This record gives sequence, C-alpha cells and structure tokens, in this order.
Amino acid sequence: MSTTTSHTPEPEGAARPARLIQNEATTEIPVHLLFRDDPDPVSLPVTPAVVGRRRGTGEQPRVRRGPGTVKARPTVEADPELVERPARVVPGAVGVLGGVCGVAGCVLTSWWAGVLPGLAVRALGLPVVYAGAGPGPAHWAAYAGAGALTLFGFGGLARGRTGRAWVLGLFGRYRGTVRRTGLLWVNPLVLRRRADVRLRHWRSEPMAAVDADGVALRVVVLVVWRVKDTARALLGTEEHERYLQECVEAAVSRVVSRLPADAAPGALVRGTTLRNTEAVGEALTRQVVADTAPVGLEVFSVQPTRIEYAPEVAEVMQRRRIAALDARHRDTVLTSVVDSVEDTVTRLTMRGLVELDDYERRALVKDLTVAFYTGRRDVS
Repeated sequence: MSTTTSHTPEPEGAARPARLIQNEATTEIPVHLLFRDDPDPVSLPVTPAVVGRRRGTGEQPRVRRGPGTVKARPTVEADPELVERPARVVPGAVGVLGGVCGVAGCVLTSWWAGVLPGLAVRALGLPVVYAGAGPGPAHWAAYAGAGALTLFGFGGLARGRTGRAWVLGLFGRYRGTVRRTGLLWVNPLVLRRRADVRLRHWRSEPMAAVDADGVALRVVVLVVWRVKDTARALLGTEEHERYLQECVEAAVSRVVSRLPADAAPGALVRGTTLRNTEAVGEALTRQVVADTAPVGLEVFSVQPTRIEYAPEVAEVMQRRRIAALDARHRDTVLTSVVDSVEDTVTRLTMRGLVELDDYERRALVKDLTVAFYTGRRDVS
C-alpha cells in the first residue's frame, strides 16, 4: 500500500490539508482517522479510488447478474369480460305461433283488400268482399306487419342438439350461449356460431422432437378434451382446435427435451426417462392444461401413445441395442462357464480323483472352458 504525504513547509495559521492514504483497491482513508493525536481534523468526503475500472489495468467493471434477471415465460391471460353466460331464448312454440299469426294476417289482409281468390274465400268460409281500387296504404302496412311477424316467427326457429351449443353475437358483441335442446326460438338478427361441447379426443400425427441427448424422436400423443367456455373458445381465439394442437406440440418439445430416451447402461434410476410414459403424460397434461385453460378449453389428459426413434437414427440405435444385448448375453454365458469350470476342477481335486500340478491344472481349465463355452453357445 502506497502512502502519499506532503513535505512542503506550511505557513503559520494556515489550515493543514488532510493527509490521505490511498491505493487502487480501497477507498481514500483520511490519516487523522488512524492517528487521533492530530488536532483539528479536517472532514473530507470519502470517495472511491476506483471508478468504473481499475486505473491503469484496462479492466472493465464486472456486471453481476442475479437469478431475477431471467424473465419467466409469460402466461396466457384471458379477457375477464369474455365469460360464457346463458342467452335469452324462448320455446319454439312461441316462434311457430308468431309465424302462423303472420301468415293468417297476410291472408286476412288479402281478403280485406279483395285480392284473395274466390276458391280460397269459400274454403275458409269468409264472406265475399268485392274488390275496389285495389290494396291501399292501410293494406300495405298490414302486409308489412304480417310479413315481418312471419319472418321473425319462422326465421328465429332453431333446433338445439345434445352436445352442441350456439354462440350468439349481435353487431359484433357477445350476447350469450344457448345450450338448451329441442325446438327454440332465437332472435333472427343475431349471428349464430355452432360449438361442439362434447368430450372429444385427438390423436396427433408423429411429431418431431429431440431428447436430452440430442437424439431425434417421433412422438404420437392422444389428447382428451372438450370446450368448457364457448365464448372464450370461439371468440377469444381464431381457431381453438388449431391452438390446442400447437400447445400440444410445444409441450411435447419442452418435456421430451428434458429427458433421455433410454437410461445409461449402469444407471441406478430408471424412471427418469421417456420410457416412463406415466410421468411423461402427467408433465404433458399439466403444461397443456395451463396453456389452454385461459381460452376456455378443458384438457383431461395428454398421453403419449408412441415414442420411437426417427427413421434416420432408428437403424443405428437398433444395431447398438442388439450389440448391447449380445455383449450382455456373452458376459452371462462366460460367467456361467467360469463357475462351472471352477466347480468341476474343485470337485475333482477335493475328492482325490486326479492329482494335477500347475501346468496340468491350467490345461484342464482351458479344455473345460472351451468345451463348456462351445456347448452353451450352441444351446443358446
């Protein structure tokens, strides 16, 4: 540590400058803080000696990044105002009655104007009215009212089916959902969009993925789902079925990339691989449920039905697996042969059937090993 002091004589009565101790790694420390004997200490602000980087070294300041600097994946947020609610509908009998009344009004207006054919007048039992100058403004007004009643009565009839729903909109605004069944009357001015609310399943095509070891895979999943909130499913997304498919593909890519396809030959934990389909299915279901719930879809399960190697690596992995099985089989056979040879030689010597020196013992072991191994290989 370098010490900087002043040796120039000071005039009497003048305030002495503060003597400082400073180096490149510490702050400036006034000397009077170390030696309390000096009278009248001068208070100076303590400033760092190194600003930005160390002097003369060219070293840049270190930037520490904590765990909070990594932004989490944003979650999907739904429109709080877009929630399914029942629409106002009336029984279909009301619409039929209105339409019949409109038709009857048109017939009566024609009879009133004198333009109803005589055959129809006699069939209906109406008194004969002689035509005058033809339909007037009052007749045309009656025609308009009766025609509008007919159009509204018959035009609003709709058939509600089990497992189907109608999403109604008027002038671009959501007006409710119809889940009732049977003959109903709905305002004919509203726009109807049919929604399938039955329990549905979707089997995907083979999706490309890569496991934790970088091996290309093909994954097929079975998704069981249904539309829970028709307003969010049909109005909150452009195509809810396509959105579900893309969410499943993204979840498959995230889950599969975290796990290896097969455990290492000497691995103690066997459940942390893609062969544990139950754990993989639970992870896929959790992620897909979290992504699709805000848009009105209810996903019950996402289960992998087939996880296989891609065609370009399937043959290589098959050869590797066959080689591993062959090596394991040879090791098992060799261990069995060695045990058999040891047992045979031990019995021969322990019972005194033969007396062997080291050379003869090695020759006998060699011959027995070849004989046993050849017999086991032919049998297997």
